[in-house]
Amino acid sequence: MCDVAFLLLSFFILTTKFKPDEALTVTTPKSVSTTPADQANVVLITMDKDGKVYFSVSDDAMEEKQTIIDNVNQAKNLNLTDAEKKNFIRAGSFVGVPFAQLKSYLQQGPATAGKVNQPGIPVTDTLNNELQVWMRAANTAFQGSKMTLLVKGDNDAKYPAFKGVINAFKKNEMFKFQMVTDPEGVPPGTELYQKTMGGKKPAAEQQ
Repeated sequence: MCDVAFLLLSFFILTTKFKPDEALTVTTPKSVSTTPADQANVVLITMDKDGKVYFSVSDDAMEEKQTIIDNVNQAKNLNLTDAEKKNFIRAGSFVGVPFAQLKSYLQQGPATAGKVNQPGIPVTDTLNNELQVWMRAANTAFQGSKMTLLVKGDNDAKYPAFKGVINAFKKNEMFKFQMVTDPEGVPPGTELYQKTMGGKKPAAEQQ
């Protein structure tokens, strides 16, 4: 039995896949939520603690990614090559640079792109809110299909950055989005608690 136990333990250790480190690490605020956010066709706007804004699209929407980078390339006359566009489309990619630096950033391969210090997409200047262009391209790419718009902000994210993100949404008539938070239990005694429990007491409280 000991041999079997060690064999099973060795098997699980060797076959276990650990969750990879996130490319963008943010500490999201806690909240009470009863429904998880949809993970399909996601357009994610991330804000770190320094107020830097990043744009990314989930890997299940490769065609939409292609349309987005094509539209941005045309709108801003960036003259991106096919190889540079491919670096935007690749799995796990995200963008956090102004358009003036986008071409040089997309010249980086997967091994070096994650090491580039990105200054964030400009959003705080109302006359030069570059996220508006990204959101317009995303709106066009997902036209005719459902887009899940998520905002993931660090708990210490700067308000001007958040305001700039919301302004970019409004300019593109995108009024529905979900905040990515760290879920916690529903506080007992609250209205939401009574609603989710259906008026029933938990087993520990039942007589």
